[in-house]
Amino acid sequence: MNYVVFDIETKNIFQDVGKRDPALLDISLIGIYDSASGEYSSYLEDEFDDLWPILEKADALVGFNSDHFDIPLLNKYYHGELERVKSIDLMKTIFNTLGRRISLDAVAQATLGIQKSAHGLQATTWWKQGEIEKVRKYCLQDVKVTKELYEHIRKEKAVKYKDRGELKTVKLDISDWDERDAGSMTKSLPF
Repeated sequence: MNYVVFDIETKNIFQDVGKRDPALLDISLIGIYDSASGEYSSYLEDEFDDLWPILEKADALVGFNSDHFDIPLLNKYYHGELERVKSIDLMKTIFNTLGRRISLDAVAQATLGIQKSAHGLQATTWWKQGEIEKVRKYCLQDVKVTKELYEHIRKEKAVKYKDRGELKTVKLDISDWDERDAGSMTKSLPF
């Protein structure tokens, strides 16, 4: 299966737009890992035309809180329908079993012993200060953490987390990860 792990950083935050609607935010940068090439890359808004063919070739888009945040926001820029690509949202998978949200950082630290390099709000500040390379490095680190977590879950079908200081393991149902979605994607590539 060809998959793309992705993460989005924004130029602004919900407080700036007055509503908790991801589609009202503006993308500063998108980071990806493309399993077809084995490479990490990032894209600013004027480079999105280079990103679309990669996403269109993917069998699945892998993210963390991507169904709620990243995909609705990215769809604002894409002239097709990204909801038609299979989505594997790691946060949603964990939530469906555990019944509560756990941050990427908390799950990655407990499960893999790695952590994020900063917080998304810091990336927004860096963007506003013109520190694009810091945003790029942070975003790609998040993609790497998400990719490693995805690979771990695929292999072990479980993650660890801390609950009141106690390390716990939760088994996850990933049976739907390999199911093909019935919809076909609207492509941006010329035919």
